[in-house]
Amino acid sequence: MHYDVITFDCYGTLIDWESGIGAWFQENAAADRIAIGRSEALAAYAEIEPAVEAETFRAYREVLTETVRRVATRFEWTPSPERARGLAESLPGWKPFPDTNPALERLVSAGHRLGILSNVDDDLLAGTLRHFTVPFDLLVTAQQVRSYKPAPGHFETARRRIGRSRWLHAAQSHFHDVVPCRALGIPVAWINRKGESGREDVRPDIEVSTLAGLADRLGH
Repeated sequence: MHYDVITFDCYGTLIDWESGIGAWFQENAAADRIAIGRSEALAAYAEIEPAVEAETFRAYREVLTETVRRVATRFEWTPSPERARGLAESLPGWKPFPDTNPALERLVSAGHRLGILSNVDDDLLAGTLRHFTVPFDLLVTAQQVRSYKPAPGHFETARRRIGRSRWLHAAQSHFHDVVPCRALGIPVAWINRKGESGREDVRPDIEVSTLAGLADRLGH
């Protein structure tokens, strides 16, 4: 199947956000003489952040700041307000996975138009775009749609903007992206970087472990 447009989740799919988040928690907790392991911080973050997003719409900077506060509470750490805001400030510095830019370049060379559907604020995504070596024709953020995936806002907005072009969405998160795409009838590729099992009743159209694998599957 040829696709005219391929959209991506950004953080976790194109950007190695776990390295960015894990390093931030370890370094900033240590500055306050609190020891937090990377895996423990990431596990708490993965549980708490979606809950914060689901409560009410707020800017993603505020989501990150509130998530920091709640994660910190689990480790008996009370970061200052300024420190708690630091995770959001660190986001534009998070780096792409090693396979991201080479795979994106292959897809662009093959004639695909690319887009990003992301649970962030416009300015935070703008800071991240400098890490990529290809242009993105479509950018849909939580700030624009006033909701967070897996809510349908990103996907419905992208569908309106893409129109009749053949569209594939690609993402690492089964929960945030694969499940809502299946519910909305959007072709979806699961970039299963972690080798997770997902839900047996919700299967993607394509499953690969890397972006390079996606380019291979699309014949590029």
